[in-house]
Amino acid sequence: MEEGTKAKKTIFVGGLTEQVDEAAIIETFQTFGDILEVQLPSAPETHRDAPFKHRGFAFVTFSSPADAQDAIDNMDMNELQGKVLKVNIARPNKTMATPTGSRAIWENEDWLKAHVKPLAESGGAGGRPRSEEPEDGDGDAAMDEA
Repeated sequence: MEEGTKAKKTIFVGGLTEQVDEAAIIETFQTFGDILEVQLPSAPETHRDAPFKHRGFAFVTFSSPADAQDAIDNMDMNELQGKVLKVNIARPNKTMATPTGSRAIWENEDWLKAHVKPLAESGGAGGRPRSEEPEDGDGDAAMDEA
């Protein structure tokens, strides 16, 4: 399945209480069509013994874009277990769309080759005249007192 097609079949469901689990999401949204997948991202771990906690949102993938749109039309701004839901088409994560992900651009070897000069050519440390003044221990040149 193409990524663009999957995005139009996947909805974002925000505003979930901690008590909502995958079964509750399936029960609520299956009336709008066949559900292929439910993702309930977990919260960062605080304690290993703590029960599973999610981040308050989920992604539901339907078998057709029309089913996803029906779910949005009927469930956006409606309540589930006492909280108002925000339901809309899921959008791809922008950091995942970049070729380097969340890495700094200068960590990419191709970018370095194209944009960075060797130190000797750039006028870097090798190109600077060295100061003959003694240092006072903290990296600054000692100041002359008059």
